[in-house]
Amino acid sequence: MGLTENNNINSIEAIKEEVIYQNPLLFLKIWEIDFLKEQCTSIDNHPWHYHEEVEFIAVVEGNLGLQTKDKYVQIGPGDTIILGGSQPHRSHNPFKDNLRYIVFQIDLRKHFDQSTMPYLYCFSELTKPLDELNYIFEENLGIKKKVHNLIMDIFTESKGQIKGYELAISSAIKEIMLLLLRNDTRNVLSYTEEAELNRLRPVLEYINENLEGKVTVEEACSLLGLSYHYFIKYFKRVMGASFIDYVNYKRIRKAESLLITSDFSIMNIGYEVGISNMAQFYKLFKRYNQCSPKEFRNRMQNKLEVLELV
Repeated sequence: MGLTENNNINSIEAIKEEVIYQNPLLFLKIWEIDFLKEQCTSIDNHPWHYHEEVEFIAVVEGNLGLQTKDKYVQIGPGDTIILGGSQPHRSHNPFKDNLRYIVFQIDLRKHFDQSTMPYLYCFSELTKPLDELNYIFEENLGIKKKVHNLIMDIFTESKGQIKGYELAISSAIKEIMLLLLRNDTRNVLSYTEEAELNRLRPVLEYINENLEGKVTVEEACSLLGLSYHYFIKYFKRVMGASFIDYVNYKRIRKAESLLITSDFSIMNIGYEVGISNMAQFYKLFKRYNQCSPKEFRNRMQNKLEVLELV
């Protein structure tokens, strides 16, 4: 893996890339890029771009040149690299050789459920971009190989879409996060101690039990006996999201489930998750899913119809 000084990008406007998910419930896009011999290109011929999703790159054959705002690296077969969300980058084929690699873009925040929510903070990038985890792959070749293999498994499952592939992909994603969490010797992920999570348990239960009704910061504060300002800072530090964002996240996840499993109208689903203002419901849903509730339901119905034919 080579490293050189990075060019200045302050005067260059990076392009924001909108990631279209291949499955609306997995919140990811994964595909293969294949360069034939003689397709050697200069890095300057490729535009800077970024996207909100975290990106993993796994090289299968050849060498890939990758430039971020901090450095330029060349990675080869078996190498894996992480690019944090909204981090400007660009890549190219530096040699006249075949180049084949997998690009895996994912919104990791959407892969936390009630049991794993305490670890949301670790991957939220509130203080540090996930790029800083690349040291794990440089220092631990065994972990790099495992993550590389898991990315290849996700690609194979996504491409084949055999029954149950969503379960296989979800399991592989969680295994990648577990490997990063347990091998982060520098504590880049800022793991939150269990004692702090237990302290918030009454608030988390209060939120879960009242999603269809009114959930207030004031009530949450009273459950812990904390002042308003201390509570909102404490909640965000422990959970990796503000109190309001966390409540909205839980409500939209419940709405997604109802859109798939019930025939309730969209308006009724809004009421069921405590958002009676339809304009607000549509706005929040689109923020998390890049589509309207109706589009989401149609996509999932089409997906189920395809699976039934297999």
